[in-house]
Amino acid sequence: MTAIESYLVQQTTERGRYAYQAGKPLEQWSGQLRSAIRARLGGFPADDAELNAVVLERIACEGYVRERVEITTYAGLRMPIYVLIPNEVSNTNTPVPAMIACHGHGYGSREICGMEPDGSPRAAAPGLHKDFAVSLVQRGYMVAAPELLGFGDRRLDEDKDEAPGISSCTKIAAHLLMAGQTLAGHRVYETMRVLDYLSTRPEVDADRIGIMGISGGGLVAAFTAALDVRFRAAIISGYASTFQASILDRNHCLDNYIPGILREAELPDIIGLIVPRPLFIEAGTDDRVFPQAAAREAFTRLEKIYAQEGALDVLGADFFSGGHEISGAKAYDWLDRFL
Repeated sequence: MTAIESYLVQQTTERGRYAYQAGKPLEQWSGQLRSAIRARLGGFPADDAELNAVVLERIACEGYVRERVEITTYAGLRMPIYVLIPNEVSNTNTPVPAMIACHGHGYGSREICGMEPDGSPRAAAPGLHKDFAVSLVQRGYMVAAPELLGFGDRRLDEDKDEAPGISSCTKIAAHLLMAGQTLAGHRVYETMRVLDYLSTRPEVDADRIGIMGISGGGLVAAFTAALDVRFRAAIISGYASTFQASILDRNHCLDNYIPGILREAELPDIIGLIVPRPLFIEAGTDDRVFPQAAAREAFTRLEKIYAQEGALDVLGADFFSGGHEISGAKAYDWLDRFL
């Protein structure tokens, strides 16, 4: 280890001031850490903009209806969302539970909704995302799949002629960092606005809304559920780890970096804010982006938090044989138990 490497380790291994401490009142710890995280993310607007939701299209699919909806998130920013509605919802007046599905790096919300980049039905293999929004709607959940900022239809004009999987993350993140904000913070706040929107839908039981995300979408799912207690359950796939063993262990997309976050807490402490609500972790044996060894370390720390708060029975994990990808083999059945 060089002197530079040693120096960097020293700078990034100091224990965060809001690391979970057994015996400290949960409300005190969670309130302090949530406030600190919001600040590190760049802060959120004091007042929410009007959603002004507009339905752009409505298409009948096999077993469900797919809507393309657009809402206002930040003043001046509009977000398109795919909303998947099980057919049986139209035949009953009983609201159903809902899930927000957050895609990772790739070509955006179409990638988790059974479509090719141009919106046509999927012809190729589904890749790491496994069309998990479709898997959720097929299990009876109303599903909202937002187009995260920097992907798909929300890329910068200069990137729209590039391959569908080329994102605008780096330039957007760099501009926001120069303004004292973060791309992660924008995605988290916008996902909270998706929950606001779902709560207005008569088909949705607003007390039974969960979230699921993979990779970069796992970051969004983890931080959003940690900060917003309205989420009743969370599934984090291919992201739960430690910052030391993932974000700081190799070069990642700039959208992962949150200035000063280690001064507050490590990633398992942040995910631990979901306690005592149900939480499930997925991690593949061959995941090279967020290695499973680090995911197991994070889960061990989460077990201690959940056990200390008397909620170990709602914490689950699937350390499956596979790569950086959605599994769902155990996660969906677990979700049915708690949502």
